[in-house]
Amino acid sequence: MFLKSINPATGEVIREYEEFHSDEINNAIEANFQAYKLWRKESINKRSELLLRAAQVLRDKQEGLAFNITVEMGKNITEARAEVEKCAKVCEFYAENGPEFLKKESIQTEAQQSYASMQPIGPILAIMPWNFPLWQVFRFAAPTLMAGNVGLLKHASNVPGCALAIENVFVEAGFPKDVFRTLLIRSSKVEKIIGDKRIKAVTLTGSTPAGKAVAATAGKHLKKCVLELGGSDPYLILKDANIDEAVDACVAGRILNAGQSCIGAKRFIIVDEVYDEFATKFTDKMRDITLGDPFDESKNMGPMARSTFREDIHRQVENSVNKGAKLLTGGYIPNRDGAYYPATVLGDVQEGMVAYHEELFGPVASLIRAKDEADAIHIANDTVFGLGAAVFTQNIEKGQRIAEYELEAGCCFVNDFVRSDPRMPFGGVKESGYGRELSHHGMMEFMNIKGVYIK
Repeated sequence: MFLKSINPATGEVIREYEEFHSDEINNAIEANFQAYKLWRKESINKRSELLLRAAQVLRDKQEGLAFNITVEMGKNITEARAEVEKCAKVCEFYAENGPEFLKKESIQTEAQQSYASMQPIGPILAIMPWNFPLWQVFRFAAPTLMAGNVGLLKHASNVPGCALAIENVFVEAGFPKDVFRTLLIRSSKVEKIIGDKRIKAVTLTGSTPAGKAVAATAGKHLKKCVLELGGSDPYLILKDANIDEAVDACVAGRILNAGQSCIGAKRFIIVDEVYDEFATKFTDKMRDITLGDPFDESKNMGPMARSTFREDIHRQVENSVNKGAKLLTGGYIPNRDGAYYPATVLGDVQEGMVAYHEELFGPVASLIRAKDEADAIHIANDTVFGLGAAVFTQNIEKGQRIAEYELEAGCCFVNDFVRSDPRMPFGGVKESGYGRELSHHGMMEFMNIKGVYIK
C-alpha cells in the first residue's frame, strides 16, 4: 500500500510513499518508548537548547518547508512561509517559558514540605490534519518535548512529505534519536496503536466524527486525549461596529488557507441596521480575491487541498441556494485544472439551511441577519460547535462582556479575526472538542501533576 502526495493545483502525483507494515510500526513505537526513558531524565536546560536549535533549523529551511506545504496541500506560498515562521516561534516560546512552566508548585500544608511536581508521562500519539501541516504538529511537539514526553506522529495521508520533513527538523536540531517519530500509516491502523500499552495519551486535530472515534477508543483504554475538532465560528457585527475595519478582518479570517481552517471565520451575524452596508462591502472585497497558482505571490488564494473537498463545499452552496440563500458572489467550479474554488458569499442565510448549521470548510461565507444584539448572540450560540467566535463593536466594554460571558466558544476575539497564538490557550467546547493546546495550559495536558508530601 502507498500514500500518494498529489499537487492540488495540477492534480499530478508528486510522489508515492510506502505505508509502514506492522513490524515497522511496532519497531517505531518501541524505539520511541525506549527513547522516552532517557529523554525524561534530560535536563530542562538541554531540552530548551534543542528547541531553540529546532527554531533555527525551521528558519534555515523555510523556503524548502514552505514549498513542501504548498505543493502537497495548495496553501498560498506567502502563507506557507508564515506557517514555518510560526512553528519557529512556538519552539522559541516553549524553550524560553518551559522552565518556568515546569517548576514545582509549592503548597502550604501541615507537612514539612509539600508541592506539586510536573512529571512527563511517556509517548504521546498525535493524529494531525493536512490544513496546517507543520503548525498543527509543532504546536503539539514543542510543549510535548519540552516537558520530557516523546511524540509519535500519524499525519494526514495527503501530506507524507511534510510529515517526514518534520521528523527531520528534530534530527537536524540534534534531538536524541527516536524522541519524535513519524508513522506513515492510514487511519485504519490508529485504533490498535491507541490501545498499545506503550502509548500513554493521544491528541487529535480533525473532524468531529474523527474526534468521537478517537475519544471512544482512548476511553476504552483509559487514556487521556485532547481533541481540537470542527468549528463554525460566528462573527457578530453590531450596529456600532466600524464596518470598514470589520469587513477587512472578516475577509482575512474567511479566505486564510482558502477557508480550510477549523477556526476560520464562517458565519457572519449582522444586526439589521448595518446588514446591507456590511453585506455590500464584504461581498465587494470577496469578489476581488484573486484565485490562482499558489506559488504566484500576486494571488490571494490557491486551490483547495483536494477536488473532493471542493465538490463537498459546492454541494453545500447549491443546497443552501436551493433553500433560499442568495448567491452574492462565487459559487461555481472554475473551468481549469486543479481544485480551485472562488471566494463565495451567501446572503440571507437562515435556520434550516446547510450554510447555517454545517461547517463550511472552504472559502464560503454565510451572512445571517439578526434583529438586534441579543438575537445575534442567540444565533451565534445556535450551533453544535464552539471553537472560536468574534464580536465587532466600538464599545470595548460591551465587546469584552459578550466575548467573555455570552459566546459559547473556547477562543473569543474582539475587533479582530480569531487565530491561535503560542501565548494563549487554544481549544473548543461542545462538539469542537475538549482540552487545551498552547500556553501553560497546553503543556499541562499531558503531565502527571504529582502531589508530593514530606512529613
